[in-house]
Amino acid sequence: MPEPGSTRSVKIPADERTGWSSERPRRDGAPPRPVDVSVRSRVLAPAHRLRYSPGSLLVIVGAAASEPTAFAERVVDERGATLSLGKVRALLAGRIPADEIEARAQELLNAAVSKRVQKGETVVVAIEGFDAAERERYVRLALSQRRPRHLILIETSRDQVLDEDRAPLDDLRRALDAGELGLEGFQTALRLGGNALTELKRIVFQPLPRQD
Repeated sequence: MPEPGSTRSVKIPADERTGWSSERPRRDGAPPRPVDVSVRSRVLAPAHRLRYSPGSLLVIVGAAASEPTAFAERVVDERGATLSLGKVRALLAGRIPADEIEARAQELLNAAVSKRVQKGETVVVAIEGFDAAERERYVRLALSQRRPRHLILIETSRDQVLDEDRAPLDDLRRALDAGELGLEGFQTALRLGGNALTELKRIVFQPLPRQD
């Protein structure tokens, strides 16, 4: 719903459905079934300003060449909310052996996301690449605390996408356009490319103003 007084602002409400759990013991003693993350999902249109509910998880994905972390740092209004493997790797560089950085960076990123989610804080995760398992990791962290979950896909020219990323990118794009990212647990999804990337000026995490 557009924000009152603006024709190019999108509000993502807090009451998007958060999915239901199928986690129950199996009669044969097998481990519980994984929680079903699926929800109803909406495909958003590009806007100059996006408003999400405070405490949301926003996953921003794109090819490395599209620099999703830099994009998030430019448009996300809440300081300190954006996390990424690249930022954690930079913090660890020179402090631990190089062959340990990747595993340690992933561990620290997961812990940081989990901590913010558990405290009810907004968290923006910028991901280079299109690994569905990586997206699922953060969706399940947010779902465990019933936090809203949203995704933005940053588009770039095909020649800037690694060969191994093209098929998963195509799959993600098709699912997004078909409104099927609810199956991954995302309540809204948005695809940004071309002029829409520069036209988006701010992403804020605020409740709607009270209507007295």
